[in-house]
Amino acid sequence: MKKFNVVIVGASGAVGQELLKILDERNFPVGELRLCATSRSAGKVMLFKDQPYQVEITTPDSFNGMDIALFAGGIASKEFGSAAVERGAVVIDNSSNYRMDPAVPLVVPEVNPEDVKWHQGIIANPNCSTIQLVVALKPIHDAAKIKRVVVATYQAVSGAGREGIEELTGQTRAVLDQGEITPKIFPYPIAFNLIPHIDVFMDLDYTKEEWKMVKETQKILHDDAIAVTATTVRVPVYRSHSEAVNIETHRKITAQEAKRLFESFPGIVVIDDPGAKLYPMPLFASNRDEVFIGRIREDNSIPNGLNIWVVADQIRKGAATNAVQIAELLVEYGCLMNN
Repeated sequence: MKKFNVVIVGASGAVGQELLKILDERNFPVGELRLCATSRSAGKVMLFKDQPYQVEITTPDSFNGMDIALFAGGIASKEFGSAAVERGAVVIDNSSNYRMDPAVPLVVPEVNPEDVKWHQGIIANPNCSTIQLVVALKPIHDAAKIKRVVVATYQAVSGAGREGIEELTGQTRAVLDQGEITPKIFPYPIAFNLIPHIDVFMDLDYTKEEWKMVKETQKILHDDAIAVTATTVRVPVYRSHSEAVNIETHRKITAQEAKRLFESFPGIVVIDDPGAKLYPMPLFASNRDEVFIGRIREDNSIPNGLNIWVVADQIRKGAATNAVQIAELLVEYGCLMNN
């Protein structure tokens, strides 16, 4: 089997570590592997297939001879993305830097795999909340054309990185010990609380996170006519995002038809048995790659509406797994720069 040289930028962070694990789990045909990060992480030793690799400082020369450059997030792709492409690597970027660039495909492999074929060196990984949303929307849109989507998210603290996890842990201990809480990562205490505010406020008092879900959903589904509105909420859960989704379609779809569509769609697992109290939860979705859907029911307030509950691990399917799946498509379609 042909092998491909891979560089991970931001290898020492949460998404970078997950990328390394998923490349191993999915047995991606890695030839040479290079791990890069900032000077803060340089020298750290990480394992891949039981072999040690030392993290290097990212420079333009980090991409020499590489076929695929996996950027874990942050500003690195703005600084080094062009250098990677100039040296023949295809960039798969987990940041928001290129998502809405019309020249850059925004890809969820179960939803719009063919879009990788028109890349010009950079492919964007969507926002974590958008990924699980569009996987759920795609089979419904194909069957009955979606008119409108209303989504409320319940997003885990690990979406803010390791610091978010540490803040929830520390604040939980402080509350239980009746100690003092001083928020640092989130604008208010997150332990035993919900914060209806993720990222900065923008137009119409929607947050940047909410606008991401609107614009990215339309781009991925190739349909700007879909009306999308979102409310994003940070919750005191360590891992996996949940979403309450209301869908209005042009043709009526019953709950049973929707369930059948979800069950036959790749990457979706249906857990939907109200009588047995079975439905998706972050506890069960964590460390899994599937998008879990339950609470499937018809909207009693409109003729052509559905309500569903969607849960997925935002570090895996919402970031690292989706990126590796894009790399697999590049190999499958033979559209790497050096092919």
